[in-house]
Amino acid sequence: MAYTHARRRIWTGFPPVSDFETRFGDPLAKVMRHFDELRDGLASGALNGDAFVKASQEYAELEPVAAAITEMRRAHADMAELEAMAAGDDEEMRDLAADELAEAKRRLPELERRILLALLPKDEADERNAILEVRAGTGGDEAALFAAELFEMYKRYAAAQGWRFETMDVSETGIGGYKEASATITGRSVFRRLKFESGVHRVQRVPATETQGRIHTSAATVAVLPEAEEVDIHIDERDLRIDVFRSSGPGGQSVNTTDSAVRITHLPTGIVVSQQDEKSQHKNKAKALKVLRAKIYDAQRQALDSARAADRKGQVGTGDRSERIRTYNFPQGRVTDHRIGLTLHKIDRVMMGEMGEIFDALISEDEAQRLAQEV
Repeated sequence: MAYTHARRRIWTGFPPVSDFETRFGDPLAKVMRHFDELRDGLASGALNGDAFVKASQEYAELEPVAAAITEMRRAHADMAELEAMAAGDDEEMRDLAADELAEAKRRLPELERRILLALLPKDEADERNAILEVRAGTGGDEAALFAAELFEMYKRYAAAQGWRFETMDVSETGIGGYKEASATITGRSVFRRLKFESGVHRVQRVPATETQGRIHTSAATVAVLPEAEEVDIHIDERDLRIDVFRSSGPGGQSVNTTDSAVRITHLPTGIVVSQQDEKSQHKNKAKALKVLRAKIYDAQRQALDSARAADRKGQVGTGDRSERIRTYNFPQGRVTDHRIGLTLHKIDRVMMGEMGEIFDALISEDEAQRLAQEV
């Protein structure tokens, strides 16, 4: 910032503590102390192996937050000096100070918002990989066709993000539709981007089989589950009932003539998972256990989130799989997310995987609602 030396000669007091720091001073100080400890630890050379990797990751995550805190504090100090200059006798200096003061005031709210977002409790599942499940709902063949299109939409979005999309199981209808389909999606911040997709997706359009041009309404349900590791969810084999059966889906003669499909029932919760996409019973069992862990983990998260939500005035959806969250209206070319009132008139691009604008709006709304609880 210009004219620092001149300001130092005019303003000699200490910068006042801002209202923001008065309210959030303790967590700000804690962040800065931890950041300094990480920096000193990494510089000392005393850390190695997993400890070094963990400290490096934490440092990288905290660095932009620490920079924003430092910039905010500098901005408050500068504003105090600029206000003193703006009240001085030098007309040219007053004009320069007024311009810089306006810029500092414009920049400050965004800095404070970034810092406050960083201080909000993190969803521990945000950085996890995810399991995607899409099922046809009401609407017969049209619902199954729509379920297949949704599955492909997420696959295209994943490819655009550089994520790995691995189909786990598909139950086809024979006309290109899916009764149900599931996939694992692996990459950076997968669950954070996709977690608001769970719910009922409704489609309005004229089916190809409709001879009188009438618009039909069909639906498909989507579930996005954070992937759980064995260390997260311990499953006792004694709590499982495992049934094997002959695959009924496509996949070749060897799949359909051997008992390779697996159905696992978790007796304590009643959760049932089936897997038949692989020719190997062992591989199907491993995939089914992965999905089972995710479902148990998700059920625990849902119970905890419900308890937290009781104290919140608003949230982006409830996570309820039966909640209608979005409508895809093909005749009008629009996609509407009912939770946040967002309508986009570019349904073709959305179905091609251009979901970023929707996801960004959902995340921003969730952040705004969480911030509202803090301020």
